[in-house]
Amino acid sequence: MKKLLFLATFFLAIITASAQGGPGGDPATMRQRMKERFKPQLVEKTKITDEQADKVLDIYMETQRQRRDIRMDQSLSEEDKTKKNAALDEDMSKKLKAIPLKDEEVKSVVSFFEEARKNMQQRRDNN
Repeated sequence: MKKLLFLATFFLAIITASAQGGPGGDPATMRQRMKERFKPQLVEKTKITDEQADKVLDIYMETQRQRRDIRMDQSLSEEDKTKKNAALDEDMSKKLKAIPLKDEEVKSVVSFFEEARKNMQQRRDNN
């Protein structure tokens, strides 16, 4: 579950960066840029199909949008936010398995995004 939370944070950073450089922050444009940047690497490193990669990216981007909404909701306590994020983690895991991805493929996808998040953090720290 913690891994999924880290991945969600990673996607937020990517989506935010895309929005800052994108034309008006159009969600469709951001989604397309995300797919262009990560899909080839995702397919290569995880050995999933193009169609599966599209679905994985859609799931992660939608989950990230939901996490942002939770984070911005001032009426929720930190405990409530934690519970809602945990529920999102479970839902995302179910959606990934329903693509269908095998357990080993889900782990591979999670590892891919963890590595990408670490690389992004490292680049940010070096700047």
